[in-house]
Amino acid sequence: MSEREWKRLDGVERVKAGLWSNGEAARALGISARQMRRMRARVAQEGVKGVVHGNRGRAPAHQIAQAVCARVVELRLDKYHGFNDQHFTEKLAAEEGMQLSRATVRRLLRAARIGAVGRRRAPAHRRRRARKAQAGMMLLWDGSSHGWLEERGPHLCLMAAMDDATGELLAGAHFVAHECSAGYLRVLREVAASKGLPWSIYMDHHSTLFRNDGHWSEEEQQRGQQDPTQVGRALQALNIEAIAALSPQAKGRIERLWRTLQDRLVSELRLAGARTLEQATAVLSGFVPAHNRRFAVPAAVQETAWRQVGASIDLERACSFRWS
Repeated sequence: MSEREWKRLDGVERVKAGLWSNGEAARALGISARQMRRMRARVAQEGVKGVVHGNRGRAPAHQIAQAVCARVVELRLDKYHGFNDQHFTEKLAAEEGMQLSRATVRRLLRAARIGAVGRRRAPAHRRRRARKAQAGMMLLWDGSSHGWLEERGPHLCLMAAMDDATGELLAGAHFVAHECSAGYLRVLREVAASKGLPWSIYMDHHSTLFRNDGHWSEEEQQRGQQDPTQVGRALQALNIEAIAALSPQAKGRIERLWRTLQDRLVSELRLAGARTLEQATAVLSGFVPAHNRRFAVPAAVQETAWRQVGASIDLERACSFRWS
């Protein structure tokens, strides 16, 4: 018996010997007088076992079966190799019909000596920029060159845009061999066709977006301004403000999106066995809606700020290459 149970038995014996009243024993043991009377009755009937809790030796009702524990570990090591704890927990519920909490999955994996995929970073000592209040006020777009297919296929670049207000991964996300003007124009065309025109787009200083060379034509020198890039010309034609980020931290929201995708999307591509750009694109098309359900948030103002594409605008022409 435990020390607590020996103490209760001693209290019962003192009441039985007439040294304490029932109330005095209850106060000494920190229980109610009614509970004290029930315990005395059990001791009178069962002896020493009367102070032992009735659940002693029984398996908890919520205990997970060993077969389930083994199955979780097996799935994580094989089918869902490389998935982080939260993503793996979601897959267990959606694909395997196993409703377990993330904390439970984490405990099972650590007990099996399966470590976390990545460690949480210490919070940065800077304040994050507040989101725009309305969807369509500002987009962030970028290209992420990464080993999306790991060793199974070619190195690819994911071109994508997200809404600053909601974090929604927008239409037009696609894989290309390299970050390029054609990729940005495709994203712009598909976003405009599905949502409308944003007021502004936040971006880095990539050469496809802003002129960063020192070559000026005579006409440009006379005008005092360089001609825009193909993407810059399309933004001007659609009256979309181009905002250049002055540092990587300034576009931290889309950088955090890339970290999420380089974890979750890479795992989904591995699970599907994607080896080519076409196969990766097929996985991406099914991944985007699930990603938005999981990570997109409502905008502070429900009414959107998307602008309609006017009848006078030829979207295909505006988002195409043009040389004068």
